[in-house]
Amino acid sequence: MGFFWDLLQQEEIDNQKIQADSLEERVDLLEKELSRTRKLLIDTLHILEKYVGQDIDKDGKIGK
Repeated sequence: MGFFWDLLQQEEIDNQKIQADSLEERVDLLEKELSRTRKLLIDTLHILEKYVGQDIDKDGKIGK
């Protein structure tokens, strides 16, 4: 009986590892997507500042 219990526990451990690896991959992808979105937002803000001629983000500069 102990052998079958060990097999069941090992299967559960393996399943948890797969889920954890999947979660780490998803977090990594989300972090990369967030980085790209932030860059796009900053680039868009700089273009908008140049277009309207105002310092919208209050960094003391218009555009870059």
